[in-house]
Amino acid sequence: MTGAGNRRWRDGLRGAPATFRRILHALGRDPGPEDVAEPPDVPPDLVPLLRALGRDLLDSGQSVTDVEEALEAVAQRYGATTVGTLVLPTGVFVRVSTAGGTLTDFAAAAGSGLNLDQIGAIYTLVRRLRTTDVPLADARSELRAIRARPPRFGAVVTILGHGLLTVGFGLVLNPTAHLLPVYLVLGIFVGALRWLGSRWPTLGTALPVVAAFLVTVVAIDVVQPWLGDEPLSVLVPPLVSFLPGAVLTVAAIELTGNQIVAGASRLVYGVAQLLLLVFGVIAGAAVAGRLDAATAQPTPVWWAPWLGVLVVGVGQMYFASTPRGSLPWVWVVLLGAYAAQLLGALAADPLAGFVGALAVVPLAALVERTRTGPPAVVTTLPAFWLLVPGALSLLGLSDLVSGGAEAAQELANAAVAVFGIALGTLVGSGVTRDASRVTRTLFTS
Repeated sequence: MTGAGNRRWRDGLRGAPATFRRILHALGRDPGPEDVAEPPDVPPDLVPLLRALGRDLLDSGQSVTDVEEALEAVAQRYGATTVGTLVLPTGVFVRVSTAGGTLTDFAAAAGSGLNLDQIGAIYTLVRRLRTTDVPLADARSELRAIRARPPRFGAVVTILGHGLLTVGFGLVLNPTAHLLPVYLVLGIFVGALRWLGSRWPTLGTALPVVAAFLVTVVAIDVVQPWLGDEPLSVLVPPLVSFLPGAVLTVAAIELTGNQIVAGASRLVYGVAQLLLLVFGVIAGAAVAGRLDAATAQPTPVWWAPWLGVLVVGVGQMYFASTPRGSLPWVWVVLLGAYAAQLLGALAADPLAGFVGALAVVPLAALVERTRTGPPAVVTTLPAFWLLVPGALSLLGLSDLVSGGAEAAQELANAAVAVFGIALGTLVGSGVTRDASRVTRTLFTS
């Protein structure tokens, strides 16, 4: 029997002490304290809080392993020694054994992504629940208030933020001066589509296809005749925000962590999102004309990608509503991730994503420990946005769409990049935990 099976078996016995006593009595023994532990009396608000907290953590895009660890830590803080959780990407089950019986609850994940301001507030609350005695009723009210919190910026600023995000990625991926206005216009256009999609469910479902189709048509029929640039050079930056990079990375983390069901389901979902984008590009090319393959272009100035990283941070602030005062810290982690990615690429291209992700986790943890630093997740998620476009090399869509001979190689490179980022995240998390444990031991001994 596996360790998890043993734990579930023991929890089940603790959850049914009367049955266990009857079995021992039939065997001629009286149960002692070493045989069965009476479940403690836990606060009545604990299970509803764990249910809501698990749902919100899932909607924040966290792996099921992180969600389980957070829920069990909070439960133990409030006296629940026999707690069982079953977390899937679409919902969370919670079971707690109490003196009055076993309490079970379930919540389905809403599937609607939270902005970074909400995610940061949720993780701040989790940290307080794990370290201080927060009244559970107050914690539940705070969770409801966080979910109802509107974005920091209105519709116009949010759409402009997507335009800045596109310009930033354009500077990183293809820093050509005369294309910057094109990036801005297309980014604002796609940002408006995303804003409409968040309020019109029918459009929201087909939004990746619609956006990829329209951007492809504009790139082929307008930008290419006007500026002479290859359409793929214009196509990539406006669509970067649709890349399911975080989903694919979390899926790889879950698969390598033996969370097979969760990892496989996320992987299928992420691949489906990519295929929707590819379908939109193919449909646009079928209507507008040939989609010429993009070729690598020399960087005009060495500092353009670094400037692009800073612009990405500003675009993230307005588009994804990063918490107040977090922009300088987001810049720190973004610049560190990009520098580490470049160092990894100098050794070997497949190592770029791994080295970048390896640097992100400890750097975000250091930022979190500063007096004004936001939760690590607030700086980690924008860094994944920066790592994944560079690692996935969406320019490989040209070979896939045109049926080029290198299409299979591009897909293989994309898979290697995603798992490299996942492995870097796992190793970085392990190093960070070990360093934190050693530091606590040194300062408490």
